[in-house]
Amino acid sequence: MTEKELYQQKQQARLDEWAARIAELKARAAGAGAAAQIELKRKIDALDVQLDRGRAQLAELAATGEDAWDSAKAHAEATWDALKNAIAEADVPSDS
Repeated sequence: MTEKELYQQKQQARLDEWAARIAELKARAAGAGAAAQIELKRKIDALDVQLDRGRAQLAELAATGEDAWDSAKAHAEATWDALKNAIAEADVPSDS
């Protein structure tokens, strides 16, 4: 397996973990009071958008040639870092 393939596999695992964290937040929202549900829904909607961006970045990486790999990787990492930070701010426990 190439370095690029290993990297993509690692990032897919991260995205899957973050999707699970968002699902946890959705479950918490379902059991929350009305005011908390409104706030959590706002956070969840924003996280879903960022997760979709992360998935799109992963798809772009898969299609990127070796000549543009470093640039695409840096852009993808910025997207994933933003998602990771947003999940942390939404108070969803995470190990990564």
